[in-house]
Amino acid sequence: MTQLPRLYILFFLSFGIFSCSSLSPYKVPILQGNIIEEKDVEQLSVGLTKDQVQYLLGTPMLNSPLHPDRWDYIYSVTIGDQLIGEKKLSLLFDENRKLTTWSLQESTLDND
Repeated sequence: MTQLPRLYILFFLSFGIFSCSSLSPYKVPILQGNIIEEKDVEQLSVGLTKDQVQYLLGTPMLNSPLHPDRWDYIYSVTIGDQLIGEKKLSLLFDENRKLTTWSLQESTLDND
């Protein structure tokens, strides 16, 4: 009978020692900006109006009054203080509010 309580104590001590070194608080992924998906970028074409682009991609994150013919969409994923990935989509329109060019920049963190 005295052997059983010692076994419990030994089990809980060993569990506590080995598990504490691997415990860390859960860090929630934080998604910010407009979600930029490949299928949406593939639907872009020269000549789309600003309204059509906004319907496709949503309201741009950056719409400067100093550059009314440029829209910027930014999407980033961070966990804690670490940036996991980022996408930047820049669109340029002509004086008739028609899409002329766009560029997509993607960056991801490699944890090798």
